[in-house]
Amino acid sequence: MPALHALPFSRPYEIKGLERLKKSFALIVTVLMAVLVMAACGNKSQSDVVKGLDKKVESLNGYKAEAKMTLQTGSEPQVYNVEIWHKQPSYYRVSLKSADKEQSQMILRNDEGVYVLTPALNKSFRFQSDWPKNSSQAYLFESLVKDVMDDKKPVFKSTDSHYVFETKTNYQNNKMLPFQEISFNKNDLSPSVVKVMDQDRNPLVTVEFTKFQFNSSFDKDSFDMHKNMSFALLDVPANASANAEPFAVKYPLSLPDKVSLKTQKEIKTENGKRVIMTFGGKKAFTMIQEPAAVSPPSDAATPVSGTPADLGFTVGSLTKKSISWTNNRVQYMIASENLTPDELISVARSVQGQSAK
Repeated sequence: MPALHALPFSRPYEIKGLERLKKSFALIVTVLMAVLVMAACGNKSQSDVVKGLDKKVESLNGYKAEAKMTLQTGSEPQVYNVEIWHKQPSYYRVSLKSADKEQSQMILRNDEGVYVLTPALNKSFRFQSDWPKNSSQAYLFESLVKDVMDDKKPVFKSTDSHYVFETKTNYQNNKMLPFQEISFNKNDLSPSVVKVMDQDRNPLVTVEFTKFQFNSSFDKDSFDMHKNMSFALLDVPANASANAEPFAVKYPLSLPDKVSLKTQKEIKTENGKRVIMTFGGKKAFTMIQEPAAVSPPSDAATPVSGTPADLGFTVGSLTKKSISWTNNRVQYMIASENLTPDELISVARSVQGQSAK
């Protein structure tokens, strides 16, 4: 029997090699386990993702976000930059600015009510409304999560970097956009892209988030109407009125079945002209448009009896028989005894981006 010192395993360099082999094997096992854990985390089930979104909303103090919104409801795409602030429980500040025109608008919610600010016209309107509750909002995180949770049969898929849901929308006054596709980032469950679609699943509104910060901090005046109006007025060019585009008559691109333009007349006004159109048919309506006048400075917002109507490019005022809004320094109104609120909004949306005849 050979002496112990002559055994191969007793050689120091071979013992060290064995130790290195053990360490390498342990490292490989550790790496594999980490990969498996990461894979498991990155491919959560639909139920796990929904629970995670729900917890995210429950622990939310607020957020700040920036996005690009593209509308396909006219003859050409319209692009708007959107800035969103939310502070729990019910403070909101949503700023809309067109990417290629000198126009902006802000919708604000605080303890006093819901305000719509139009700085270029020095106008502010106050609604007694529950906005943004009880209706889908493509640029509000908690609204998107609510739509996911309210849909009993959403379509779910997981990609390399996103969790994607297709859900029904909850637009109380706009059934023309029944579906939406919502992509959440896997790393923090923040929204990435939202596509609001028609019956054929064509995206008519796309919101692409470029920044999103959870649990942001705010100054005490962040949601004050007067403070926001003052800051917004600073962004309005001094010669904006002089450089405004000439008033060009526009026509709705989407009309109810068997409805057509019957008459059109112009009336001279102090601001130029007022154009009155009548559309005949079973769903007859009247449309009025004219240059919007700049209001004198005022500390008070104008009370509005209607409810806020989100048209994508602007926020209008909706009643049972009419809808009115301002865009690119033009005031519009559609009135009808026959159009439903859904149809009023659909026709109003289609006016924007349509070239003059």
